[in-house]
Amino acid sequence: SLLCSAILSSYLLGERLNLLGKLGCMLSLVGSTMMVIHAPEDEEVTTLDEMLSKLKEPGFLAYGAILLALCLLLIFYLAPRYGQSNILIYLTICSVIGAFSVSSVKGLGIAIKSFFAGQPVLQHPLTWILVITLVASITTQINYLNKSLDIFNTSLVFPIYYVLFTTIVITTSVILFKEWVTMTVVDIIGTVCGFLTIILGVFLLHAFKDLDVSLGNLPQVLLCGQQVPATRDDKNILIEVDNSSIAPEDKPKVFMIY
Repeated sequence: SLLCSAILSSYLLGERLNLLGKLGCMLSLVGSTMMVIHAPEDEEVTTLDEMLSKLKEPGFLAYGAILLALCLLLIFYLAPRYGQSNILIYLTICSVIGAFSVSSVKGLGIAIKSFFAGQPVLQHPLTWILVITLVASITTQINYLNKSLDIFNTSLVFPIYYVLFTTIVITTSVILFKEWVTMTVVDIIGTVCGFLTIILGVFLLHAFKDLDVSLGNLPQVLLCGQQVPATRDDKNILIEVDNSSIAPEDKPKVFMIY
């Protein structure tokens, strides 16, 4: 999805993705893959009662409250002021809401399996809470993702959204299912390295999006960068002209300041 959206937006929508942006996409994909590989497996949860006990734990409740407060802050305060100019506002809203949608999908998956096993899941209040949460979160995600696509470059929106969403979802899964307890030192190092790779990829993608850099003009860009003349102010120019030996001493000098 990440690579296809970047490539198709370049060919179909006429949006430009330079060489650094393509490298940023690849680094983001590599970093996310490293995090997924080194993430431990989910703790086995087979019933809605077990899922409810996980959701009611103090650690996850505190984490959910922080995400909800951050989301409300972004929606009601930051989005009206900076949403039109900062690409991270809308995408952060989508990613934070994604933590609730993924948790709801996890719970509904357990409910569906329990339903086909003949258990009375429709009478369980958690089932309907998860359905309402899933509908509200997906609706909010689609709304702000479309707003972001209407304003910003598609080749930038999807990679950044992919990185933010993946990071928050993995964090939510670690907190909800206590996966960090079983992580080894190798997995911790791999996860941290993957996260740093993601940061580097997003930086390349976002910081240099306006540069016209490709494999074809890369030698010219490097050559031009080495031959850029030093910028001189008016004071230095006046001193050079005043000390110049071109104009004779007996003729008046005229200084022009631009």
